[in-house]
Amino acid sequence: MTANSNVAPVEAGDDARLPAEVWVLIAANAVIALGYGVLAPVLPDYARHFGVSISAATFVITAFALMRLVFAPAAGLLVQRLGERRVYVAGLLIVAASTAACAFAQTYWQLLAFRALGGIGSTMFFISALGLMIRISPPRARGRIAGMFSSAFLIGSVGGPILGSLTAGFGLAAPFLIYGAALFVAAMVVFIALRHSTLASPDAQADTKVSIRDVLHHGAYRASLLSNFATGWSAFGLRIALVPLFVVDVLDRDTSAAGIALAAYAIGNVAAVIPSGHLSDRIGRRLLLIVGLSVAGVATAIVGMSEDFTFFLVAALLAGFATGMFSSPQQAAVADVIGNKARGGTAVATFQMTADLGSIIGSTAVGMIAQHTSFPLAFGISGAILVIAAVGWMFAPETRGMSGVEHTPARPLGPEAGGELP
Repeated sequence: MTANSNVAPVEAGDDARLPAEVWVLIAANAVIALGYGVLAPVLPDYARHFGVSISAATFVITAFALMRLVFAPAAGLLVQRLGERRVYVAGLLIVAASTAACAFAQTYWQLLAFRALGGIGSTMFFISALGLMIRISPPRARGRIAGMFSSAFLIGSVGGPILGSLTAGFGLAAPFLIYGAALFVAAMVVFIALRHSTLASPDAQADTKVSIRDVLHHGAYRASLLSNFATGWSAFGLRIALVPLFVVDVLDRDTSAAGIALAAYAIGNVAAVIPSGHLSDRIGRRLLLIVGLSVAGVATAIVGMSEDFTFFLVAALLAGFATGMFSSPQQAAVADVIGNKARGGTAVATFQMTADLGSIIGSTAVGMIAQHTSFPLAFGISGAILVIAAVGWMFAPETRGMSGVEHTPARPLGPEAGGELP
């Protein structure tokens, strides 16, 4: 079955069918997130069974994130040269193989190497998936599609730990084999479904490219880098690193309550992400970004001042909802700036790197702040970073209706094209 690429662009808010390629990417995104959620609860324990320390076990997770960050520029260049579809499928296959190999690791160092390789594949398919989303999204439905794209990941990441608990009885190695097999199937589905697609054709925009220099001239792209850094810091760094500790150490609850706390964030996020995408196609991206980032910043600071678990859950739900409010418009704004007439691999890679950088710096910084000063200060600083990002969008232009920045012609690839070999 091949994707139908001859679908006319839809008006925001109408009931016209979206291109079939959109649904292929959304389904693949849900499978990827579901599998990642399956691995998350068992990975530290699996590393520990090699007899290493707790810090060494958690470094397996850090190594994955570090390789995503380090390899992102190279992944962006691969997208520029080879096209999104090829890099997407190759990235999925790399993660599938490296994840399945983890089940057969004989030493801690083998496990670490396989997870690092998985980080490389992860950044390949994430950058190319976002680039494909930009390419195939009808301009007037970008916010709507960004919302569905994000929600598929959120739903998968929430359902993953539940599925992981069901597979726990098969042993610690089982989730790695299950996830590897699922990714292989997802890669084959994407390859088959998109191989005849004109929208996702790797050669469709081979003659033009959007460079990082092109997009950095646009104020909205610069604002998106700041807000994505703030997202990485608060949504990934603070939330994963500090919220569970806050619930246990400050609110004096058990680890199951920490899971409920993270679920409150996720529920708020899922509730807002699709409606905000629809709304951004109607009223624009900028207002939702300013309001969402501001509310998320204030709510994050309030979370850190909670003394009651019920109050904490309400504040966490609000922070998650506000994050969902700005996440879809943020992706849509980047799509507006890059446009769908040329490859923007390096621009997408840079955008992704800011979130990874925020996550790595944020998780380290908030832990040190909480340890040496207080939990409320760590949450307060994280909230302030979100508010600063909101201020950045106050000075940025609206992007809704844009068809991309001025792009530079791609350099000919060889003598047969009248150029020199790179």
